[in-house]
Amino acid sequence: AGVVSAARLLVCYGGTFDPVHNGHLAVERAARDLLDADVALVPAHDPPHKGPTRADALQRAEMLELALAGEPGLRVDRRELRRQGPSYTVDTLGELRRELGADAPIAWLVGADSLLELHTWHRWRELFTLAHLVAVQRPGSEVDAARLRAQAPEVLAEIDGRWLPPGDLAASPAGGFALLALPALRPESSTGLRRRIREGGDWQDWVAPAVAAFIDRHGLYRGPADILPVSPHPSQR
Repeated sequence: AGVVSAARLLVCYGGTFDPVHNGHLAVERAARDLLDADVALVPAHDPPHKGPTRADALQRAEMLELALAGEPGLRVDRRELRRQGPSYTVDTLGELRRELGADAPIAWLVGADSLLELHTWHRWRELFTLAHLVAVQRPGSEVDAARLRAQAPEVLAEIDGRWLPPGDLAASPAGGFALLALPALRPESSTGLRRRIREGGDWQDWVAPAVAAFIDRHGLYRGPADILPVSPHPSQR
């Protein structure tokens, strides 16, 4: 992983990326451009909140590298692939904090669904001592205080008083919460993409051309239907 200066915000975006698609890229570009940040994509080796991935860890990381080729400010961080056991976000952020120092501004990017489940993550309250949290606002899936109060009151209580304008995140190392609004609804999902590939539908325009070529070359996602996710572990990401 490359080292960024303490003055520039580092946004980390974790997930299985099985496979990475254009919806992921839209989120990454929005974080880079709207937050004036460097963005690191962190593929999970052993995601504690999902079932087995269809592509193995190295294939998923390679597809990420192909998707990000030539994209300034976006890179892949493979640290969770080198670590044994579940890929807990708090451990990843602890490593980054030790590497970059106490003053470097770091943020972890999550989707709206993940924000509503944040209280099930492993040592989730410690995340705010290590980084800011940024939640993606997708059109039609907005998160506000009323929705959090109804579905995740523990999360609302924790982030109350932490809300910051996105542009203020770089001014402090950790502890804030911000919303990142996406301008348009994206159709892509990894589940839908795998289904299209498996059923022989149109799918190539959902991924970068180099990723489509990789999927074809390795015959990925053409086997039996996806294994359904296992029941969530009580301590998730």
